[in-house]
Amino acid sequence: MSFLLCLLVVLVAVVSGVVFLGRGLACVWRGGLARSLRGLAYVVAAGAAVMYAWGMLYVAGAALEAEDGGADSSPIRPCRTGMQERDYWIDDYHVWWVPVRFVCHRSDGSTYDREVPGYVNPALAGLAGSAVALAVSALAVSARSASARSVDERARRP
Repeated sequence: MSFLLCLLVVLVAVVSGVVFLGRGLACVWRGGLARSLRGLAYVVAAGAAVMYAWGMLYVAGAALEAEDGGADSSPIRPCRTGMQERDYWIDDYHVWWVPVRFVCHRSDGSTYDREVPGYVNPALAGLAGSAVALAVSALAVSARSASARSVDERARRP
């Protein structure tokens, strides 16, 4: 079940990334500072969506391997560390959606992360933060230009 849910999340993230990229490129080519900033925010958001999908692909692969029953399925394969005496304590795993993590759980209560590369979550946070900052900047530039236009219109009136 967890594997299928991970794949659904990957599909949604990829489609969102494509939509963001399309909207971003359309905004950038129209011109103007506010539209260009908004377009860059969409493009960076597309990068964040793709990075999220990349991390979730790792989690989906680990969940698929963990849910695979049969011989050699205990202890959970993605959680194995290579130290047999510690591996036999592994009893469960959890999938974290934000931040992207595959967490292995031992019967003594300890947990540790596996499978997701270390660069995924920092890159995801940086891209998402940059997209928000660009979107806020686009709103500020748009508001400033709107107020400047209203001042110009008032000055032209007799």
